[in-house]
Amino acid sequence: MTTIDQERAPRTAAAPRRTSDTRRSFGRRVAGFVGKWLVFAVCVVLWQLATVSADEPYFPTPQVIGSKMVDLWLSGPPAHLFLTDQVAVDVLPSVLRILGGWAAASVIGITLGLVLGRSDKAYDYLSPTLNFLRSIPPPALLPVFFVLFPLGTPMQLAMIIFGVIWPILLNTIDGAHTLDETVVETTRSMRLSKLRFLATVVFPAALPKIFAGLRVSLSLALILMVISELKGGDDGLGAQMILAQRNFDLPAMWAGIVLLGILGYVLNALLLAVQNRVIGWHTRSKSLTGR
Repeated sequence: MTTIDQERAPRTAAAPRRTSDTRRSFGRRVAGFVGKWLVFAVCVVLWQLATVSADEPYFPTPQVIGSKMVDLWLSGPPAHLFLTDQVAVDVLPSVLRILGGWAAASVIGITLGLVLGRSDKAYDYLSPTLNFLRSIPPPALLPVFFVLFPLGTPMQLAMIIFGVIWPILLNTIDGAHTLDETVVETTRSMRLSKLRFLATVVFPAALPKIFAGLRVSLSLALILMVISELKGGDDGLGAQMILAQRNFDLPAMWAGIVLLGILGYVLNALLLAVQNRVIGWHTRSKSLTGR
């Protein structure tokens, strides 16, 4: 066998092995996907059987709830993608409040977190104040928000921002503070400005921690949106559920609850997709190192 044949043989043998590994990996992903949704389907079936056997008006069956959701939000004309006018009253305001409050808190929390994470003195001075403020449950400040902000969206956004900023801020501080000192010493020789240092060195290094805070805060934004709409709003899913409960329209109330679960799942899935796109290298490195 010539030298060329000897070099070519391992490469030829490695190709089927890579193909086999790819097929196994794809098979595991498909099995995991099917398994997760199979468990979900079993839970729905059990829910249906339990509510049918109980025959309790306060707990309608998933079938009744699904039918009510279609009537409320998915029975519009095909030209409107089957969406009804009620979507603009119930769903759209809630989504905009979640995303608006979460986005504002993200900008404030990340910016302040990067600065405090790289300034031990500033963090030492502000940490007692930050720890005090983050310990206050946001719903406890509802009377204060009622006084400070107009009733409706401004008050609701203020409550969401105050409640969701803390996971983002604290995770960003942690990510910026734990930056590898070797990287810091290396970049000093490049004579970067403080702003450019934060934007091009600290921010990318802190992204894994930042995304962890963003995911937690997104779930909190959904919760605080509901609370704020229950107490101070005439539109959105919170207001829809309160109105349905007062009218004893229990399927409509449960339809709002189920839609909130779907909304939370979709928002989290979208953020997770962005996270995997932006910091997929971090997830892959953790799987390789076993950390």
